[in-house]
Amino acid sequence: MAERGARLLLSLLCLTFLYPATTVSRHAEKGTAARPFSPFWFSVEPWDTLAVRGAPALLNCSAHSGDPASEPTAPQARVEWKKDGTFLSLAPDDGRRRVLPDGSLLISSVVHSKHNKPDEGTYQCVATIDSLGTIASRTARLTVAGMPRFSSQPAAVSIRLGDSQVLACDVNPDLVPLARWEREREPLELSSRLVQLPNGALVVSNASEADAGLYRCMVENAGPAKTSEEAQLTILPETGEERVLEFLVEPLPVTKVVGASLLLPCVVTGYPAPYVRWMVGDKLVEESEGKLELVGGGSLLIYNLTEEDAGVYSCMADITNNTIEAKAELTVQVPPEFLKRPANIYAHESMDIMFQCEVTGSPAPTVKWVKNGDAVIPSDYFKIINEHNLQVLGLVKSDEGFYQCLAENDAGNMQSSAQLIILEHGSRGVANPTGPTPSAPRDVVASLVSTRFIKLTWRPPAEPNGEDLTYSVYFNQEGTNRERILNTSRPGEMQVTIQNLMPDSKYKFRVVAHNKNGLGESSAVLKVATQGEVQVPGPAPNLQAVSTTPTSVTLSWDTPLTGNGDVLTYKVYYMEKGLDLEQDIDAGALSYTLMGLKKFTEYSIRVVAFNKHGPGVSTGDITVTTLSDVPSAPPQNLTVEVHNSKSILVRWQPPPPGAQNGEITGYKIRYRKGTRKSEAAETTGGTQLFQLIDGLERGTEYTFRVSAITVNGSGPATEWSTAETFESDLDESRVPDIPSSLHVRPLVNSIVVSWTPPENQDMVVRGYTIGYGIGSPHAQTIKVDYKQRYYSIENLDPSSHYVITLKAFNNVGEGIPVYESAITRPQSVPDPTPMLPPVGVQASVLSHDTIKVTWADNSLPKNQKITDARYYTVRWKTNIPANTKLKTANTTNLSHMVTGLKPNTLYEFSVMVTKGRRTSTWSMTAQGTTFETIPSSSPKDVTVVSKELKPRTIIVNWQPPSEANGKITGYIIYYSTDVNAEVHDWVIEPVVGNRLTHQIQELTLDTTYYFKIQARNSKGMGPMSEAVHFRTPKTNLPVKPGSNQPPLDHGFGSSHGKPGITGSGDNHILVIVVIISVGAFTIIVVVVGAFLCTRRTTSHQKKKRAASKSSNSSHKYKGNSKDLKPPDLWIHHERLELKPIDKSPEPNPVMTDTPIPRTSQDINPVDPSLDNSLLQRRNSYRGHESEDSISALAGRRGMRPKMMMPFDTQPPQPVISAHPIHSLDNHHHHYHTGSLASPTRSYLHHHQGSAHLRPHACATPISYLDMVGSTESVRNTPSTEPLPPQAQPPCQAEHQHPEPEGSYQDSTATDDEPSASGSYCSAGQPPTTHVRPTHPLKSFAVPANPAAIFESPALPSMPLLTQTGPQLHSVKTASIGTLGRVRPPMSVTVPSAPDVPETSKMLEDVDSSYEPDELTEEMAHLEDLMKDLNAITTA
Repeated sequence: MAERGARLLLSLLCLTFLYPATTVSRHAEKGTAARPFSPFWFSVEPWDTLAVRGAPALLNCSAHSGDPASEPTAPQARVEWKKDGTFLSLAPDDGRRRVLPDGSLLISSVVHSKHNKPDEGTYQCVATIDSLGTIASRTARLTVAGMPRFSSQPAAVSIRLGDSQVLACDVNPDLVPLARWEREREPLELSSRLVQLPNGALVVSNASEADAGLYRCMVENAGPAKTSEEAQLTILPETGEERVLEFLVEPLPVTKVVGASLLLPCVVTGYPAPYVRWMVGDKLVEESEGKLELVGGGSLLIYNLTEEDAGVYSCMADITNNTIEAKAELTVQVPPEFLKRPANIYAHESMDIMFQCEVTGSPAPTVKWVKNGDAVIPSDYFKIINEHNLQVLGLVKSDEGFYQCLAENDAGNMQSSAQLIILEHGSRGVANPTGPTPSAPRDVVASLVSTRFIKLTWRPPAEPNGEDLTYSVYFNQEGTNRERILNTSRPGEMQVTIQNLMPDSKYKFRVVAHNKNGLGESSAVLKVATQGEVQVPGPAPNLQAVSTTPTSVTLSWDTPLTGNGDVLTYKVYYMEKGLDLEQDIDAGALSYTLMGLKKFTEYSIRVVAFNKHGPGVSTGDITVTTLSDVPSAPPQNLTVEVHNSKSILVRWQPPPPGAQNGEITGYKIRYRKGTRKSEAAETTGGTQLFQLIDGLERGTEYTFRVSAITVNGSGPATEWSTAETFESDLDESRVPDIPSSLHVRPLVNSIVVSWTPPENQDMVVRGYTIGYGIGSPHAQTIKVDYKQRYYSIENLDPSSHYVITLKAFNNVGEGIPVYESAITRPQSVPDPTPMLPPVGVQASVLSHDTIKVTWADNSLPKNQKITDARYYTVRWKTNIPANTKLKTANTTNLSHMVTGLKPNTLYEFSVMVTKGRRTSTWSMTAQGTTFETIPSSSPKDVTVVSKELKPRTIIVNWQPPSEANGKITGYIIYYSTDVNAEVHDWVIEPVVGNRLTHQIQELTLDTTYYFKIQARNSKGMGPMSEAVHFRTPKTNLPVKPGSNQPPLDHGFGSSHGKPGITGSGDNHILVIVVIISVGAFTIIVVVVGAFLCTRRTTSHQKKKRAASKSSNSSHKYKGNSKDLKPPDLWIHHERLELKPIDKSPEPNPVMTDTPIPRTSQDINPVDPSLDNSLLQRRNSYRGHESEDSISALAGRRGMRPKMMMPFDTQPPQPVISAHPIHSLDNHHHHYHTGSLASPTRSYLHHHQGSAHLRPHACATPISYLDMVGSTESVRNTPSTEPLPPQAQPPCQAEHQHPEPEGSYQDSTATDDEPSASGSYCSAGQPPTTHVRPTHPLKSFAVPANPAAIFESPALPSMPLLTQTGPQLHSVKTASIGTLGRVRPPMSVTVPSAPDVPETSKMLEDVDSSYEPDELTEEMAHLEDLMKDLNAITTA
């Protein structure tokens, strides 16, 4: 065994080095001569550079090829440069451009003119080592700044004191970094007030008198600085007159790279001084140090950009009666970054390899591959996989070198390289061969040829020269020199499927075997051509889409030009723009109308034609937008603000995007005075989100509502919103006066603040600012409306001193504050009384992992409305004793949804309420069991062992799934000889859910089978287990259980025993002697037992006849015996136990036996000479009968074919089972129906307390039960009232049929025992039984009314019981043992059931008739016995 394991290990090692999955190896094996990977990469790469004409420019580059100090013989790299993809020709006399010793490129003087730009372009550094290969650096852009040109120059302007102004200076975009400003010809120092914009202009904000002077713009290039014209800036005093609010500079869309800084310009002028704020999306931008800063009066400066900073930015400026807004989108780009770099690879010729390369960036980078500096062009052998990875098929020696992954997007580019080394055979495998290698494999044939794959099979070599051979298949397409290799997956396998071939192409194949000594001889070349591709339809031409309504689109197309003769249907695929979910719908004609689409939404649509071969080529995507409609929702966030005594400002936001149903062209504002019905209306533009309604009456209340407008009309309007104009025009030229009064009322955790407005009512008050804090009023600030006169400050600390301030404010600013202080009240002592626990806790199961818990709170009002700060705590746990961990969750509602539970698990829930520091006790518990769901794990610990003495039978064992998620109702065993076969091609064996082992018979010898198991519960099927393989023995000799190899014949005199047999030939004789001895002993015991029973019966009958003669009226008893009723009792005399006679089979049998034949061989009849085996009862697993007993019984009954039942394809049929009736008054009669739902035969335990029955034999005087003995189990049937003699059909022996195996009966016998209803009188009569008393107490058969035969109402009456001949069922089976042969299923022969259960003549023929005196004696005896039993029970 040790030698065999060593050989297997060596074979696996050899396969490991040959298999493509092991190509990524990093370490040389012991004793190998493979050269190591070379340290060759770029230590410095060039970057984008801005150069100036006439000035020098330097592009850095340095290649690392080993440390010269530690590796003096390491080859040095030769560096060259490419410009725009072409190598630069640097002549020695070219003094302007040269490569420095480290590899950098120096341009001593940049040349650039309008018509001659020899230096501007894209550069790339290329390093080469002649003996290794070539690598290329990232690309870098050299940009040459042009001559400074001013497209606009500063002009003389005047500016009001405190206002803002812009001095223009537009220069070339590439020279903006070189531009600067001077005032009075002195360098101008920039600040947050003086800002230079991205285009070079200068912003002067919050102007002061010191800003006046002469300004000019300068551009400093390599040559002399170029200056603009000078402009005079004049500062004017502020007159106080209102000036229009307008933008001097608006933000523009901009794109920046992550990490850079950005200035979004926004310069506004007007009077009063405008208030500028920024929004990104719908969020207000707040300044933060080091990240966001407002400069130049309104421009936004963003530092260190990130991807999260991208979005639409809005600059909004407000003054008294106007608001303006400007928007710009910021796009942030991210240069490519490597998530996974390509790795160095060792490989042999003919192998397939893959370089992996994963990148990220924004926009998404594109990936290109370079081999030794040249771009890789995709072909049949160089393929780009998943847009990033490079796969090389069928390696040849010239493929060796350096491969680079180049990722590029608009933000930049990067590269990463890896080396491929092609090994010579033997350089990285086992040591030099020490023995002979295999000869060529024989009979290589293509057993299956398709369009894109070919399956090869072969026979082992004539001279294997070793065991556990592995094989490699070499193949190439005819006309190419690239030979690819594919290895078998495990030792000894002699078939392989080559996939991903080209249709209608010729290929060459050869097979080579390997043993521990290395590669063997190659087989002859086999030429095979793949089949042609089936003709599928081409794309449907002239696809058009027209939007007919806001929710529908009509499509039309023409018939495909190819494959149009057999187009069966068309399928339309459509997808909403911005979503990834594509929907499809079938269309039978050349047009279709899509309905139920979203309004004013863009869709992408394509069409695919189908024929009998499947889907054809898809059309290209076309886009169509559904028609617009009126908005389906009103505008949002409507607010009204009183502007003065005659005007009100109305603001709003657009309807939700999904409800706009088109482009918003405007808004309609309707308003009315007071409660009048007459309305006035004004209309705004589509982008305007506010409107000043003027010309109103003083001191009058107005109501407003707004609706959105599209080209289709107006949508729904908002709710009415009310505002009242001022009584008079108030002054807003200065801040409001101090409020006239401020009052505070402290509570424990709050302070109620009330106030009165300023005494001067002529000043505009927009609202009030409340500040408060402990010791200082500046800790917290709250703003309230100008109409409000009180406010409650909440969440304060008790017994604390707070200072409160109140200020009125308007658009000019905040007025003078008024101060007040207050001390909050101390915390009261909590009520020691605990709160009442929640009541009425209920757990409602919603799904397999969710339960909703609800409850009521008696401490709440009747409406159960929560108005205080109480909350509830829900806790739950499972009822599993090992899992006592409690989980909790808090909620403020009277219900809680508990999620994340385990399926099919009982949970207990209880609730507690908390209010402040008061808590209740836990409520009474509520329970809920989550629903079942499909198993989420496969059966575990799957093992396959052989059965003792049965080499063609195996036993599959397993354990239930770890996550069954419900009660397992069954298992399905899949097995096949091809592990790669489709699931529907595997043979299935259904097993009931309470079994954890299963027998499979009649397997083919010397064949490898693969087994998978799948569990099922009431919700469906779970996942399959991993495949487990098992190889049946080579010969038909017995094999020990668990043996995975057939017996090996070591020849005569060999010291090696056979598996399953210990010792040599003497042990065979010893085993035979033991078996014969046991059989003879069993025969003697049975004969003696039968003789004793016969004597006892004869003696007992003599006593009865003597008692009958001594009776005075014995001649009447025979006729009146049917009127006598024995006691209403049924006692198991054999055991004297009070057990129910209706005892079901063992609830957890552990083994089943499949009756499905596994080969195409016919079932041979059993030799009658095997009858003696009935006396040799050998135990199988857990007390079940062995198969030898079954086969012997089949021989005695005559040939009984085994049943084949397709899984879940035939409805279960009822089989009558019989039971003793306790009494007429006993309401616990049991009528069971068997089932043939599973094509398996159960081995069931004997009933310990079963009575002995003797079926009435009509055509045969002695039934089989009489021959077997009194220890057999019985099958009981309901007793029925006998029919008149004339109603009895004649008994015919030919109507008797053996009962079908596999039927389930209440009291069951093993397969060695016949059914109690094994003999039938005629078709239509149900089987009957009589009780044979075997105890002096004697049991009584009680006559009863005819019992109903219960059947499942969902099933046909009894189709199986009425079959008169063999009926073939179409059952899908797989021929496992032989290739290409299919065995038809066996027919099912089922006996007919008799109509009349019993006749009066039957009653007369039985031996259990009793005389009246004897009955009276037995009655007294039984009464005494019952008293004793009652005494024992009560004790």
